Amino acid sequence: MQVVAYTGSEPQPGMRALAVEAPVNLVYGSVPHAVMMATPADLEDFAYGFSLTEGIIETADEIRATRVEAGADGLRLHVELAPGRLREHLARKRAISGRTGCGVCGIEDLAELPRAEMRDAPNVRVALPAIAKALDGLDAAQVLSAETRAVHAAAWARLDGTLVAVREDVGRHNALDKLIGALMRAGTDTAGGFLVITSRCSFEMVEKAARLGAAVIVAISAPTSLALERARAHGITLCAIARADTLTVFTGAERLAPGG
Repeated sequence: MQVVAYTGSEPQPGMRALAVEAPVNLVYGSVPHAVMMATPADLEDFAYGFSLTEGIIETADEIRATRVEAGADGLRLHVELAPGRLREHLARKRAISGRTGCGVCGIEDLAELPRAEMRDAPNVRVALPAIAKALDGLDAAQVLSAETRAVHAAAWARLDGTLVAVREDVGRHNALDKLIGALMRAGTDTAGGFLVITSRCSFEMVEKAARLGAAVIVAISAPTSLALERARAHGITLCAIARADTLTVFTGAERLAPGG
């Protein structure tokens, strides 16, 4: 869009790209489940990752197909589940339509707070130079962020720091769900690698990482107290305030190695 930027008192007309934010209604078996505000890209990945981290599916093959339908008010992301899984989902469906960024608005009881079962996190060791390499690679891989400065990113890196996949979204939870979905669809073995996120590390991000089976999380921003509590409970190594030359390890330091 056209904008006017000021350098001192001098106006400079120019163009500026904006991150697209749109309501995405996830629909299972013709029954609406949740409306998420998201960037309308990589929605098939989003369908898989969201379905896993919400506990709707356990494996990728439990989704038969996905379809995006444009409506007057937003997008409908139709997810076709295997018949048995659909019956289970509909039997325990709860109303969470219109969730907000906190990730838990809509639940009715404290017992409903997300608590993932850890997916056999491996006892990996990550060298500090590998983390620095992943962070450097992530800077270059954030195409949408470079254009808009308005989105989050989540990435999966091999133990040597090479990035396997990167996904971006206006929502930090969505970016991670998209990444998880991309890894599921590709059949990526997450036994050897680590997760990098550009946002703060909240407890929901830790719970999603636990569902994936990630043993190490590297966050650009700081964690919350509940995120740290959940990381300890899941046995996840939580590193945050990550920069090219600095890193703070909040728990699980035994998984980090100083050299390459």
